[in-house]
Amino acid sequence: VDPPRGGHEAGERAALARLIALYGPGVQRFASAQLGSRSEAEDIAQEVFLRVWAQAARYDPARGAVSSWIWRIALNLCIDRRRRLGWRRFLGLEAAPEPADEAPDAEAVLDGSQRLAQTRAALARLPERQRAALLLRATGGLATAEIAAALGVSAGAAEQLLVRGRAGLRARLAPGSAEEEKG
Repeated sequence: VDPPRGGHEAGERAALARLIALYGPGVQRFASAQLGSRSEAEDIAQEVFLRVWAQAARYDPARGAVSSWIWRIALNLCIDRRRRLGWRRFLGLEAAPEPADEAPDAEAVLDGSQRLAQTRAALARLPERQRAALLLRATGGLATAEIAAALGVSAGAAEQLLVRGRAGLRARLAPGSAEEEKG
């Protein structure tokens, strides 16, 4: 991919570096939650910014903020990667919080691992747009309006995706639910 040519190439490189600094860590966390793999997430993050660089001239500010454009690229690349790899499972959410005890006993470690596995399984069973909305909020720290722009829906629709996604997770993780019994 050849970078754009022009007299302002140093400025363009500085702008890209700023975008990477601002959005790179969030994009990588989001991709890791989407794909369940740090190495895949690193590849996705690199590809996002390669595309930003290569397609900078095609960016239209009238269609949304640059941040929305970046998140949409990240989301689409993750969807494409999952399809290409044939993954039907959706691995998500950041690691469970560390216990206060620096050396947890085996039972606490097992319990945390089981809860994380149950949460991942419950998240995997949500509709894709609900998963994406929840992960954009959780891993990217996006506001509802930013989620809406990234998903190409209205702010109200994004809020509904978040509400329904959270409700779906609560129902699937409630004691006695099918997810709870599988764990």
